[in-house]
Amino acid sequence: MGLKRSAFSLALGIFLTFLFSGLYAQPDRPKFKVIAFYTAKNDQAHISYVNEANRWFPEMGKRYKFSYDATSDWKNMNTTFLSQYQVVLFLDTRPEEPSQRSAFRQYMEKGGGWIGFHFAAFALTPSDFPQDWDWYHQQFLGSGSYDSNTWKPTSAILRVENRKHPVSSKLAATFISAPNEWYRWSEDLRTNPDIRILLSIDSSSFPLGTGPKSSEIWHSGYYPVAWTNVKYRMVYINMGHNDMDYENHSAKNLSSTFSSKTQNDFLLRSLFFVAGKTLR
Repeated sequence: MGLKRSAFSLALGIFLTFLFSGLYAQPDRPKFKVIAFYTAKNDQAHISYVNEANRWFPEMGKRYKFSYDATSDWKNMNTTFLSQYQVVLFLDTRPEEPSQRSAFRQYMEKGGGWIGFHFAAFALTPSDFPQDWDWYHQQFLGSGSYDSNTWKPTSAILRVENRKHPVSSKLAATFISAPNEWYRWSEDLRTNPDIRILLSIDSSSFPLGTGPKSSEIWHSGYYPVAWTNVKYRMVYINMGHNDMDYENHSAKNLSSTFSSKTQNDFLLRSLFFVAGKTLR
């Protein structure tokens, strides 16, 4: 009788455990929410990157438990909309309207997270993207205006500049990037006390670029390609320009920004860093 009673009690306990675990189980909540803004117009290489990013980030979100939304409507750059997200990405451009710029600055100054890619830091006067936003280009990014670039898009050997930063501490000393068009800036980021350079072009990459213009081939110099500003939860990453079939004037992709495993690891660690999380 005692054995039967014990077996019944055990079975009842197991049943109640499953019952209450089912009643109180909560669906998996994302660790953080990401919203990506993009324009994806004119430059086929930037459009190619945006399309890739909007496939890659959702896949990583499923694997690492974050949510990812994307929008090309920059009117969503307002305080109410941004309050839903812990991280904002600029995949290819920047906000242009004063109200949008004000909302973004307020978001960042209140502790929001941000990653900008490649063209998101571009500013050249005169051009369609002039340097008309001092806070963003001079203070926040610290890079100032665009100065020049390499051509064609090629891989580079990147050097890890900061071995103590959580974004780059687990990377190898150097690694090969995905193909990219590399930018040079008007400001020397090494002289800015708020900037921590994370990655730069390693000298073993030179000559970098194939031309045809001689100015599009770098033979020497110091070129940061990823950095953070200690006053904000942000990382700028110069990658985001695929190689395309330029000779035949087609939209055929010849490279992928997400083809480098180490670079992808850096992207993910940057994302978790600006979200205030740690990638295990």
